[in-house]
Amino acid sequence: MKRRYFRRFLAISSFLVFSSIPLISGCSEPTKGLNKEINHPQLTVHPETIRLGVAKLRATNIVFSGSGFEPGDSVFIKLLEVPVNEKRLDLPIACADIEKDGTFTAKVGTLTKVSDFLRAKIGSNEKMENIIIMTRPPMPVGTYRARAISMFSDTEAECTLMVKGPSLIDRIKDWIGVKLGKIVKKY
Repeated sequence: MKRRYFRRFLAISSFLVFSSIPLISGCSEPTKGLNKEINHPQLTVHPETIRLGVAKLRATNIVFSGSGFEPGDSVFIKLLEVPVNEKRLDLPIACADIEKDGTFTAKVGTLTKVSDFLRAKIGSNEKMENIIIMTRPPMPVGTYRARAISMFSDTEAECTLMVKGPSLIDRIKDWIGVKLGKIVKKY
């Protein structure tokens, strides 16, 4: 009897060790940077691909960078034609001030990632810890265009952001998050 439990423990432990190797290895995708030889406005995003796992997306830093804009201006970044309730809407996801050299860096905030990408809410549990409350499925997977729009001039630039579904490891993390009460699924 004890031997059967030991084998089960060994199998589960082995699975957890081998499935966590990609997490520990620190793999990241190469990103295209801004081309300093180009004079017209340009926009890039890092990472170029995001996954819709709750724990993964919340920990992912989504950063837009641009150049070729008017110094001292501000820029808004929108995700174009995102399907929302059978409509296609442009979602504002970030903003930034343009530096003296015409560049900017805009980070997508946690609230935007939770409400617009995951289509969830941030709440708290009995311990007053922040939790994610999933009330409906996240945004559809696909390739979306992001557009940086200057506030005072008609300067614009675009790039693409690929949105993928959660990987197996992301699903395991989210399952653990549900079991620990950090993620609540209501759909």
